[in-house]
Amino acid sequence: MLSRIAESMFWIGRYVERAEDTARILDVQTQLLLEDATIDQESTCRNLLSIMGVEGEPESQVDITLVLDQLAYSPTSPVSIASALAAARESARRARETLSVPMWEAINTTYRAISSGHFHAMRPPAIFQWVRERAALINGTADATMTRDEGWHFLMLGRCIERADMTSRLVATASLAAGTGAPWTGTLRACGAYEAFLRTYRGLETERGAAEFLLLDRLFPRSVVFALNRAEQCLDNLEATDRRAGFQNEAQRLLGRLRTELEYRSLADVMADLPNEMERLQRTTALATEAVTRSYFAGSEALTWQGVRL
Repeated sequence: MLSRIAESMFWIGRYVERAEDTARILDVQTQLLLEDATIDQESTCRNLLSIMGVEGEPESQVDITLVLDQLAYSPTSPVSIASALAAARESARRARETLSVPMWEAINTTYRAISSGHFHAMRPPAIFQWVRERAALINGTADATMTRDEGWHFLMLGRCIERADMTSRLVATASLAAGTGAPWTGTLRACGAYEAFLRTYRGLETERGAAEFLLLDRLFPRSVVFALNRAEQCLDNLEATDRRAGFQNEAQRLLGRLRTELEYRSLADVMADLPNEMERLQRTTALATEAVTRSYFAGSEALTWQGVRL
């Protein structure tokens, strides 16, 4: 496969997942601010912007309007939903000849809502629901119409790396508001994990249990470990070599080591400093993205989250 096509498929997967998960994070945080009047809005908004890689001016006032502009509406903000969906469409245009017609139409129609101004006219919570539905349409169309060739594996690799990164950001935002069950309940709902979590833990809601489920559950598709496992499988399929010892692929080594550390470390150790642990996870996924870029995308530079310290 041409490196240009491989890169486009990888970033379609990442950008669509990024838009969806940013909408999930914003949905949780806006609902939390509306339902709990005791929460310091400015502190919460600053923490959210920091976790999403946006560093605001210390002396400027930060409120939910600014957060929505930077993370949802602004086409110039590199971490906004509008920017991610526009970038997904641009990647799809570059790989137009390899996409099925229904998949191209799903991505292009989604982008048209942004360029026409319809996206900017929507307000929470309707906008978050719309983004989730459009992402589900794009991903479902890809699942139903793409052959399971290299293009599919690059699409899934991008989706899984982004999902691991974004789930860690959801966990980090919940940990900053720890002390009540509400943030974790909202986070579980944002991931579509609430009912699955209750069945797994037999109705017992705890912060530790919610974090364990979102980080370590091997069967839930939005957990970090599940996403890392799938990313490793995609790299295995792309390598297609009879490996007898070690890993030649740096991205596979990074992701495999990260997954192993999460699975075999004590959960108490991870919970002791959850925000920093999640930041370390995000740095590793950024390094894995750079390794994928060096291995498969000739002449390209890795696109990374703004503000992630490497």
